Amino acid sequence: MRSCLALLVLTAVVSVARAAEPAAKPLYRDPKFDGAADPVVVWNRAEKNWLMFYTNRRANVPGLSGVAWVHGTPIGLAVSRDGGVTWKPAGEANITGVPADIAGAEPTYWAPEVVSAPDGTYHLFLTVVPGVFENWQHPRRIVHLTSANLHDWKYESALNLASDRVIDPCVFLLPGGGWRMWYNNERDRKSIYYADSPDLTTWTDRGKCDGVGERPGEGPFVFSWQGSTWMLVDLWKGLGVYRSDDLLHWTAQADNLLGVPGKGPDDGVNGSHPGVVVSGGRAFLFYFTHPGRAGTIKPEDQPAAELRRSSIQVVELHYADGKLSSDRDAPTYIELVPPR
Repeated sequence: MRSCLALLVLTAVVSVARAAEPAAKPLYRDPKFDGAADPVVVWNRAEKNWLMFYTNRRANVPGLSGVAWVHGTPIGLAVSRDGGVTWKPAGEANITGVPADIAGAEPTYWAPEVVSAPDGTYHLFLTVVPGVFENWQHPRRIVHLTSANLHDWKYESALNLASDRVIDPCVFLLPGGGWRMWYNNERDRKSIYYADSPDLTTWTDRGKCDGVGERPGEGPFVFSWQGSTWMLVDLWKGLGVYRSDDLLHWTAQADNLLGVPGKGPDDGVNGSHPGVVVSGGRAFLFYFTHPGRAGTIKPEDQPAAELRRSSIQVVELHYADGKLSSDRDAPTYIELVPPR
C-alpha cells in the first residue's frame, strides 16, 4: 500500500512539474525550410508520443518567384515527448503511390488531416497539387492515404468532391456512426463545403455548409468540447468560431479568435489555420503565424525569407457563457494527456 501511495505521489509531482512549464513562443520552427504551417497534432500509440504534421513551405529557398515557394512542399513532422511543451523535428511523412496525373513530377502537399479508425489504421487526408507553380490557377485534389505507423503512407484514392480546386480537409467521427469531412471549395468563393462517408473510403458530397459556407474562409477544424461541437475557420483576419447542435447547421460567434496581434515572439500578427487537441478536459489551439508581416496573407508579394517564414504557436481555449476565447499573451501551460 505504501509503495502504491508513493507511486501516486510521484506521478502527481511529475504532472505538476510538467504543467508548471509553459510552452515556448514560438512553439516550433522548422529547421529545414522555416515554413511550418497548417498544424495537426495526433497521439502516436506505438511510440507513446505526440506527433505534429504540418505543411512545410519553402520559405528560405532562394530564387523562387511568385508562389512557387508555397508549392513543392513536403509534410513535415515534429515530435513531443513531454505532453506538448517542447517539439523536435521528426523528418517528413513518407508518401507513396500518388498517381502522376494527380501529384505531377514534383508534388505539392498541403494541409494534412489525420484520424484513427476503430481498427487502429491511421488515415491521412491531404491536398495535392500536381507540381510547382508561380500562381494559384491550377487544380487541387484531396487524396486519401493509410498508414500503420504514422510515418509511411500508402495512397488509397482521390476524392470526388464539389470541384477541381478543393483544399484543407477536416474529418470528424459522427455520433451516430460514419464520418463527415469539411473542406474549402475554392471555385465557390472559398466557401466551406462538406461530404459524408460510412467508412472513410467512399465519400458523398453534400454541398455548402449551412451557416458557414457564405462566409469565405479556409482551414476548417471541427472538435467537441464543453458539451458542444465547434468549428474554427481561418478568415485571414483571425479565426471564425461556429457552434452546432447537429453538425449540419452552424451559428457564428460574434467574436473571432486570434484576430488581435499578440505581444510574444513571432506572435504579433493574426493567427492562421487552426488545429485543436482536447485533452484532460482542456482544449489547446495550435495555429501558425507569419511573424515578419501583418494583415492579409499575400504570399506572391513576399520575396524575402523573413516575410515568408512561419512559426507554430499554441494557446489554451477558454469557455464561458456559450463562447470560446483565448489569451495569446498569457503563458500556455500545456499538458497533453495520452488518450485512453
